[in-house]
Amino acid sequence: MDTLKGFQKKHLKGLAHGLKPVVQIGKEGITEGVIRAVDEGLRRHELIKIKFTDFKDRKEGLTREIEIKTGSERVGMIGHMAILYRPQTDPEKRKITLPQRNLLKSSP
Repeated sequence: MDTLKGFQKKHLKGLAHGLKPVVQIGKEGITEGVIRAVDEGLRRHELIKIKFTDFKDRKEGLTREIEIKTGSERVGMIGHMAILYRPQTDPEKRKITLPQRNLLKSSP
């Protein structure tokens, strides 16, 4: 997956605004079950939120670990929630279309 550009992350944050968390990181931390649940959530939805109910002081590092294990990319952090994105591998099944360039910039 290519690294997301700033305007693409902004677009995804807007889409994630109304989403509820699909996975919660609790007292057991990151387990194989958590990774499976995140992977499944990304496969189904492409864009998900993860809520940290514990380990709030380590959420940055734990989110990075989840990114690596699931092949996803962090779109942002809002409070104790991480937003992750991974496009569907089959282009025909993709639900989210990323903008290809920043349309807000004016041309010279």
